[in-house]
Amino acid sequence: MRGYEPHQSLIAPARGTAALWRLVVGLAVATALFLGLAVFYSGIVRRMLSPDAWGPDGTGMDLGTTPEGALATLFVFAPMILALCGAMLLLHRRGVLSLIGPLGTAMRQGSRALAALALLYGVVALLPMPEEMSLSTGLGAGQWLLLLPLALLGLLIQVSAEELVFRGYIQSQLAARFSSPWVWIIVPSILFGALHYDPTVMGDGAIWIAIWAALFGVAAADITARTGTLGPAVALHFVNNFVGILITGTEGYLDGLALYTVPFDAGDMALLRAWMPVEILMILT
Repeated sequence: MRGYEPHQSLIAPARGTAALWRLVVGLAVATALFLGLAVFYSGIVRRMLSPDAWGPDGTGMDLGTTPEGALATLFVFAPMILALCGAMLLLHRRGVLSLIGPLGTAMRQGSRALAALALLYGVVALLPMPEEMSLSTGLGAGQWLLLLPLALLGLLIQVSAEELVFRGYIQSQLAARFSSPWVWIIVPSILFGALHYDPTVMGDGAIWIAIWAALFGVAAADITARTGTLGPAVALHFVNNFVGILITGTEGYLDGLALYTVPFDAGDMALLRAWMPVEILMILT
């Protein structure tokens, strides 16, 4: 497709092992490795942390409602990167850096995107919010600043892992096998949306969260193909999650590191529908 010529820099390393079965088996191997590493990681974390990490209701670690729980949730994505590295070497004889594109270019593009996105989110922050979404104080400013370096590192690991898997690995392998963007943009985006479908936490709003994530995936896939690196997609993902996890978290779910919280149930359909157009317009912008 016109405008997607830079994508060839990410597709080329995948051409030698573009058979579809390799991608399917690679994802299965990566998932199995990740689950094993995650169990090991969870065991270490539980031994290191004090009982306070679980919070007064005992769900702090599972739902990320304490600072320790939120950090543990972000850093569990490090084993995901390791698992992906193992699967790629085994099935594709590729290094994980081949998913990023030229590092210098990726960093420059990512920095430019980061600056533009910071401006966009700053403008959106000035928009009036529905009365039901008024902010409540979350983590104290002093503790927030103290934990910020570790939180930023965890956030970078989390978004990088997801981009490496979906816009890096899956997208490049599919693009090496199928020429149509309808395949290598839509399929990873649907999988990305499905990964975010969690009715046990989000209730009736889970489907809307999944749809939003799929649309986000389309935007990230498109910008990756247009730039030829993962830099801008990582920047987009990082800024989005920085705002949603470290600035205004959803009360009761992964809000342990948030400076403020939005005091409403994530499954509130009316509020989700009210804010969804803003989120979609931000993605399009």
